[in-house]
Amino acid sequence: MGLKGREIVERAGVDVNTLIKVLNQAYCDEWLAYYQYWAGAKVAAGPQAHALIPELEEHAQEELDHANKLAKRIIELGGTPALSPSEWMSESTCGYSTPSNPDALELLQQNIQAERCAIEVYNRILERLRGRDPVTAKVILDILEDEIRHEEELEAFKLPGKQKMVSSKK
Repeated sequence: MGLKGREIVERAGVDVNTLIKVLNQAYCDEWLAYYQYWAGAKVAAGPQAHALIPELEEHAQEELDHANKLAKRIIELGGTPALSPSEWMSESTCGYSTPSNPDALELLQQNIQAERCAIEVYNRILERLRGRDPVTAKVILDILEDEIRHEEELEAFKLPGKQKMVSSKK
């Protein structure tokens, strides 16, 4: 980030080093979310798997796009994105739910919970930035909108042979 851009963020009362740490935690969440969706798409089995796999693959790509946006902003702020999977695990806010049960309903519930955590994380970041760092806030708002859409899509996902939508409660 240029000196003037950093100065504007700091002058608005944002501790840039703390912001970089928070963005890095979200970045770690996104890498783990990407892998959770990607792995879920690979192991999904059973009669519903063919309907679920494209949704998981699409969400995986969008989570990877989020990681790219966050990495770009972290670098602009003068930071370095977490560079190793061990950092992703230790710095993540939402963690990683291993898709060890390939059942479509289980995978859906796992991913709904992950999306809800992401929504909370991005909402908290946005609240911290409101009116103080519009550039970062725009990045976060764009990602938050995607995460809200992901939750809605997963909650409404209808599996072949199932009469009702997947429950949003766990």
